[in-house]
Amino acid sequence: MIEGIDALWVVIASALVFLMQAGFLCLESGMTRSKNSINVAIKNFADFSLSTIVFWIFGFGLMFGTSNGGWFGTDFFVLDFGAENSSLTLFFVFQVMFCGASVTILSGIVAERMKLVAYLLVSIIVAGFLYPIAGHWSWANLDGSGGSGWLAEMGFIDFAGSTVVHSVGGWAGLALVIIIGPRIGRFVQTADSSRISPSNLPLATLGAIFLFIGWLGFNGGSTLAMNDTVPAILANTIIAGCVGAISAGGLRYVVRQALDVEHFLNGALGGLVAVTANCYAVSTGAAALIGLVGGMLVVFFAHLLEHYKIDDAVGAIPVHLGAGMWGTLATGLYGDLDILGTGLTRLEQIYVQGLGVLVYGIWTFGLAFLLFYILNRIIPFRVSKEEELVGLNYSEHGIQHEDELNNESLVGERNE
Repeated sequence: MIEGIDALWVVIASALVFLMQAGFLCLESGMTRSKNSINVAIKNFADFSLSTIVFWIFGFGLMFGTSNGGWFGTDFFVLDFGAENSSLTLFFVFQVMFCGASVTILSGIVAERMKLVAYLLVSIIVAGFLYPIAGHWSWANLDGSGGSGWLAEMGFIDFAGSTVVHSVGGWAGLALVIIIGPRIGRFVQTADSSRISPSNLPLATLGAIFLFIGWLGFNGGSTLAMNDTVPAILANTIIAGCVGAISAGGLRYVVRQALDVEHFLNGALGGLVAVTANCYAVSTGAAALIGLVGGMLVVFFAHLLEHYKIDDAVGAIPVHLGAGMWGTLATGLYGDLDILGTGLTRLEQIYVQGLGVLVYGIWTFGLAFLLFYILNRIIPFRVSKEEELVGLNYSEHGIQHEDELNNESLVGERNE
């Protein structure tokens, strides 16, 4: 497939997907408390830097190397890009952005309570093992190196990663947050368990807009060429994201009689995640419906996490896991069978898509939970109670926000 790669379009798309890192940074910093904002920001940059190195050393090979029975790749490790053709190099650049996005999903989920070193260790596991092997099952043949993943051979379709990127990140994040537990005060009986207030919703809104822009490269760039399918892909992506925002925001408005900014933003992202698997193979009306349900599922899964006292600091699990599963199933429900080109009937396609959702859940959540549990016993992931209360800006980086210093001064003056 990479033989016909459009160099200019892939470079532009890669830059757009890289912009999503800034989107994650702003969204997560704005959704969390100011005493942790520096820690949240540096985690986003650090995990991308580390995951890029790990993906280059062995993740890319496991994902796109010559297939061993459809399970994992066996070459393309530590590539010397100066000695490789430019098409393969550009393909790596584009794909490493996807890897970085999948890993960064975990950052927001466990924000405000996890040690930076422990988080980076988790990033290595996801970028170097969980994500690339899962990706091989669906995308092994994208670079034309030889062999297909076993799920792809069955007819499983995930065009740009509703499951491969987003659900994998969501499943790993769910396993991690269950092990680490909720933030102090998040589920106190006498308090409103829904409120640990965001510090900067305008910044979070800017982050969501950056993510939306980046998604145009995410989905549009997955063609690897600026061809006749790209305009419809971009239009379907935009429609689904906007409908997702309105559906989630509207649903919350009916309940609260006020526009819930967090759900509005996450609803847009949910719509985008849901259409990622199928944007090239559905009508615009179907894309709107997929975005509508994706946004509503964000609200539903957020309440489900609340019920089970699972503390996702930014609502990433409903967005990436909940909407990702739906988008993967919707590919079977609404995808044009001729465009999908698997040769399956409608019911067979739905079955294979459902099987893929199940398999990825078992693989990612099951193995992530096992590995993270063992590592947490050896190297405790969570900061101490005192460190969490003072904030990770100070406890992890020795930096206090100016507002916090001013507040401390005011408290001191009052005590005097």
